[in-house]
Amino acid sequence: MAGVTLRDVEAARERFDESVVQQTEIERSRSLSEMTGAEVHLKMEHLQRTGSFKTRGAFNKLQQVAEQGGIERVVAASAGNHAQGVALAATETGIDSTIVMPENAPQAKVDATRGYGADVELRGENFQAAMEYAQSLTESETVEFVHAYDDPAIVAGQGTIGIEIHEQLPDVDTVVVPIGGGGLIGGVSAALAELDPEVRVVGVQAEEAATVPESLDKGIPASIDSPRTIADGIATGSISALTFDLIEDHVDEVVTVSDDDIARAELLLLERAKQLVEAAGASSVAAVLSEELDLSGETVVPILSGGNIDISMLQTVLTQALTERSQLMRLRVRIEDQPGEMTTLSGIIADTGANIRTVRHDRAMDDLRVSEAYLVFQVVTSGTGHAEKILEKVRDAGYEVERVA
Repeated sequence: MAGVTLRDVEAARERFDESVVQQTEIERSRSLSEMTGAEVHLKMEHLQRTGSFKTRGAFNKLQQVAEQGGIERVVAASAGNHAQGVALAATETGIDSTIVMPENAPQAKVDATRGYGADVELRGENFQAAMEYAQSLTESETVEFVHAYDDPAIVAGQGTIGIEIHEQLPDVDTVVVPIGGGGLIGGVSAALAELDPEVRVVGVQAEEAATVPESLDKGIPASIDSPRTIADGIATGSISALTFDLIEDHVDEVVTVSDDDIARAELLLLERAKQLVEAAGASSVAAVLSEELDLSGETVVPILSGGNIDISMLQTVLTQALTERSQLMRLRVRIEDQPGEMTTLSGIIADTGANIRTVRHDRAMDDLRVSEAYLVFQVVTSGTGHAEKILEKVRDAGYEVERVA
């Protein structure tokens, strides 16, 4: 029997302080509805005070710790969002906190965690290494480890999202939930299973961090040593026995999406819904847009689980999107290596209205004669038509040119 029930989730909700945990809105997305043939409503958990749903579970847990007494410090391991949730909850309940994060954790999440009052230590190359070190800090009886998902109190707190969805959108057919360690989907599915058993709960994982499909096949929790995905918030590499049981009992389907799918979903949310969502949070929308799910005619709620996006990752996503749309392209032009050629080519490109971002000479190439070189331009355009016009103009001027990106 699964270890979290609707009663646990309702009790968690009663413990919430509105200044710490907010009831987030659900907004209909016209664009996603038109693209999928479904009525798509976004659950805006990325707008929580800490930028993710994790505050719910952390506050429920630490309220109970504070009530029981005897604990002076809590320790947690996290790639970012659980860290911020625990740090805020600990500060609000008057308990000291130490958060262990991987050495490659996004700086924005490290800074935010410290800003919420926690002592932060960076240890290990991944979540598992950070977890191992964090657990070594809990030998004192006055220190308690707060697990990101292997804790009924954490799971029950996350499950309050399920109650909110049921109240805000009673006719919901399908709820799509990102899965890392399984705490979010475990709590949401447990709540909805009792509130409305007809609601379909679908989990989504990144392809290179997909522990749940294998776990369900084997009948026991499976793990991945080095999950590889841009969605660091769901790159836990494992689920727990607690969350496995909840998923097995209450989740109807689990699908996987690629990092490219997630990146496109991030960009779509930014452009169409005007919502800046991190990769883990966008994975639910990637699943909605995938061919894995038939949602036609349904009322669907993808949970946008977090918005703490790393700016360098956002830059990567945007650069990839601009390249796919031909708004950013790289041209390689064969030239006679003599003075004036760069000026001439730059003028041809500029006359089309394009902007040259970078240019470099390549001379050490096997296919070039001694007197030749390549000029490689990175060019900003308005789109595919403009890109083709630039290529045409360069060729008309007598140059051999190819697009290399």
